[in-house]
Amino acid sequence: MSVRITLVVAVAHNGVIGGNNQLLWRLKSDLRYFKTVTMGKPMVMGRKTFHSIGKPLPGRKTIVVTRDQAFAYDGVLVAHDVDAALELAAQEARALGADEIIIAGGGELYAQLIGRADRLRVTEVDLAPQGDAHFPKIDPAQWREIRREPHPAGPEDEAAFCFVDYERR
Repeated sequence: MSVRITLVVAVAHNGVIGGNNQLLWRLKSDLRYFKTVTMGKPMVMGRKTFHSIGKPLPGRKTIVVTRDQAFAYDGVLVAHDVDAALELAAQEARALGADEIIIAGGGELYAQLIGRADRLRVTEVDLAPQGDAHFPKIDPAQWREIRREPHPAGPEDEAAFCFVDYERR
């Protein structure tokens, strides 16, 4: 069984994905979507992203990438580079019967892995906040849009958004 690498991200119109190590918007609908597409799969994230979440998410195996040799957290696997993280994630995917590894941020990890990804699951957020974390530009020569699902802001959402899926060309 081959294991796909999928980047899952919420991105504002200006490419911003966060600021001061936190999300800059509240989209309850997107959080539900994130849970749906990541459940039962290994998730790779950077240390700062993990700290912003604060704990391993239930129903998923969390792999944290960090250069900090002393970093440890109960219930979390630790890798000290992206190759080691992807190998751990592939092992976990096989153990879980999952066909996909989720890359869940942040900006540095997305930049390192977009060239190795098979799929992007992007929530386009109808905002343009100032922030210090960005998602790499999606190159249409490399990526083909396969699904677009627009949503008006729901009662617990700060903005309208679209779920957009891309496959590598």
